[in-house]
Amino acid sequence: MLKIILPTTMMILTTYLSKSHMMWINTMICSLSISALTLTILYMPNNPCNLSLTFFSDPLTSPLLALTTWLLPLMVLATQQHIYNNSFPRKKLYISMLITLQISLIMTFAATELILFYILFETTLIPTLIIITRWGYQPERLNAGSYFLFYTLTGSLPLLITLLYHSNNLGTLNILTMTTNTKELLTSWTNNIMWLGCMMAFMVKMPLYGLHLWLPKAHVEAPIAGSMVLAAILLKLGSYGMMRVIPTLNPLTENMSYPFLILSLWGMIMTSSICLRQADLKSLIAYSSVSHMALVTLAILIQTPWSITGAMLLMVAHAFTSSLLFCLANSNYERIHSRTMMFTRGLQALFPLLALWWLLANLANLALPPTINLLGELFTILATFSWSNFTIMLTGSNMLITALYSLHMFTSTQRGPLTHSTSNTKPLFTRENTLMLMHTAPILLLTLNPKVMMGLTP
Repeated sequence: MLKIILPTTMMILTTYLSKSHMMWINTMICSLSISALTLTILYMPNNPCNLSLTFFSDPLTSPLLALTTWLLPLMVLATQQHIYNNSFPRKKLYISMLITLQISLIMTFAATELILFYILFETTLIPTLIIITRWGYQPERLNAGSYFLFYTLTGSLPLLITLLYHSNNLGTLNILTMTTNTKELLTSWTNNIMWLGCMMAFMVKMPLYGLHLWLPKAHVEAPIAGSMVLAAILLKLGSYGMMRVIPTLNPLTENMSYPFLILSLWGMIMTSSICLRQADLKSLIAYSSVSHMALVTLAILIQTPWSITGAMLLMVAHAFTSSLLFCLANSNYERIHSRTMMFTRGLQALFPLLALWWLLANLANLALPPTINLLGELFTILATFSWSNFTIMLTGSNMLITALYSLHMFTSTQRGPLTHSTSNTKPLFTRENTLMLMHTAPILLLTLNPKVMMGLTP
């Protein structure tokens, strides 16, 4: 793990020692090199070189590590226009915040001890909060930042108490030891509350419907890099935590998970329906993230090999698709200076290539072949159907509503007559086309070899 963590830490020095005209280039080259290095872990996740007392990688961790390192160069590419008018020290601070966030995320995913995982899980809050509250778009960003902070902190405090209780009982919180030496938990009030304490932090982070109110606010007010990292990586912290902790809580999960399974199924339909009446483009994409992550929650709680594989594929697919949609929304915002879809009509006539990226992103969002999203949804829906035949009505309805709001988003932003707000718009830059290509290529190419992203498949 040090071969990823140390070069990423050195990037902060690289940023501060670079001259103004070389800073973006140096950061991009360094982050892409680290990203290329991390791809090797996908093909040898159980290599002894990747295992230590502090950090390790296995088939569940390695796809998320590769995803985290792949996102930093994309964030650097996306933010150049947003902070163009900032002073040079502010630009350096912004990039160093992104790098600090990446370091804490890599260490969170690779942590072997659950207490270390908890500390690093909370550490990711600080750079994210600074990015939202300092570089957000509107004055409401402070309100969004406080929602984000207090929802996450309130949810994760019971997790700390539960982990200390676990440590007292088991004598260790090492993830590898706990999964092999778990005792069967009997159904009692104490164990039920312990299960809730473990799960609540992750369900707030995912977020589960009912605990999701911080997400649309944070997404809408965050700068483009904040939205990208929130959608692509920070939501995955919750699902990764659930995948790690649930095997140590069996067979209690079978009884305790029913209310949350029902809430996930209901929330999936509700948030998809909310998307149909959104006027704000970023808000629509944020609510679609809640809907997709509800399907991931459903798959993780069912706890079958098929559902875990489906959850892993859906997490990776959602990361690329949601991040791509936020980048496209940002491209529109930089030209129109409004997030309201009514003002962005008819952009296809001005930017045909941007319209192509919009079409590909929306087709990936509604899980059409040959995207990785299709595999993820198929695995998840089949596993859910095996668990209960009744769920096919709800998951089928969700797929239909997802197709409706995806096509509504495409037609609202690309078709129709041009508005007055589209006069004097800048052309599409090569930087933006490269950014969209770096999102779209993995979505399409992973279909050729999805096994590298399938997680703990038997």
